[in-house]
Amino acid sequence: MIRAIKPTDYNTQVRIFESAGCLYVRTKGDHLIYHYPGALRPVVIPKYREVPVFIIRNNMKTIGMTVDEYLKILQAE
Repeated sequence: MIRAIKPTDYNTQVRIFESAGCLYVRTKGDHLIYHYPGALRPVVIPKYREVPVFIIRNNMKTIGMTVDEYLKILQAE
């Protein structure tokens, strides 16, 4: 079974990354900026109706989240 990441709204992304341990820092324009302990750069979630998969994957890479971890959190929603 192929478990693919699909675009979701920004509110879903906020819940996923906050569940993973990201802490809200500030808003800059239409972008929510989060801090993750030990990450070299911030996690940025744009306030889009559909956040593209490449942005989701970049944020996952920033905090070291696997696809399985992401899908497990998403499923618990």
